[in-house]
Amino acid sequence: MGLGERVRYQTSFTDSARWDGFVFRPGDIVISTPAKCGTTWLQMICALEIFKSATFDRPLDQISPWLDVLLRPLTGVLADLEAQAHRRFIKTHAPLDGLPFDDRVTYLCASRDPRDVAVSLDSHASNTDRAVSLALREDAVGAVVLDELLAAAPSLPSGTARERFWSWVNPAAPGKAVSDLEIMLHHLDTFWQVRDQPNIVLLRYEDLLDDLEGQMRYIAARLGIAITETAWPDLVQAATFAVMKGRAGELASEASHDGFYHDHSQFFHSGSTGQWRQVLSEEELPRYAARVAECAPADLAAWIHRPALPAAGNL
Repeated sequence: MGLGERVRYQTSFTDSARWDGFVFRPGDIVISTPAKCGTTWLQMICALEIFKSATFDRPLDQISPWLDVLLRPLTGVLADLEAQAHRRFIKTHAPLDGLPFDDRVTYLCASRDPRDVAVSLDSHASNTDRAVSLALREDAVGAVVLDELLAAAPSLPSGTARERFWSWVNPAAPGKAVSDLEIMLHHLDTFWQVRDQPNIVLLRYEDLLDDLEGQMRYIAARLGIAITETAWPDLVQAATFAVMKGRAGELASEASHDGFYHDHSQFFHSGSTGQWRQVLSEEELPRYAARVAECAPADLAAWIHRPALPAAGNL
């Protein structure tokens, strides 16, 4: 299947062009999700099923690197991946149209209620040390074009939790941040449009919460991984929110960078649904629905939001 000319997705901390130097192997797995939609969860599930063990020899972000993030020199990341003898699984937040497409590779994507994503991102932003991130970026790739990219990026959200929510839903500069509603829905739409392809696996965060074992068995089947019945209970337990939060120092995204988080465990914020109800009233839902309708086809929006959104209102 051809996806046409690749789109380059570039922010001050990511660049999908880093995939240009990566050589796929048959059986590789690409985990491509919007931010805060269960990326680390899918990485953990893949690790558990590939290794058939809940213990690993390195932090998860080194086993399954985020290829397009500008926090490590690309040559080192590619060398680490080339040296891996096990089945490889690589993280990205680039949409499918920004990635090389290979029929021998399985592409995993997960959706999540965008309203919960906004709340989770708000917590994530307050837990990361921006000075450490900038220092890591400069060490990895230098300061070239950083000022230009930072200038183009929107300012960090401020105000009340409700105001920050709406600045994510309807930002002053849409499509310029690491994440906003439009970016998230576009990412999901690139998978939605090809969801029937045999090497595309599209999941829902909420389904993982409701039936973790069933979803893990489904993922294993789609990846062609056979797991004995006696192994399943331990593997499923290791993928629960409570256990992963307890291992945040080795499992959280980019946790192997000293000082990246103020609190590793806070990366696993709540592992629940409906958090958005703390900041958004029922009366505001038509406004939200109107913005969703601007950014996503109706069938995708209906699949993401359960129960269905109310009729769209005025923005």
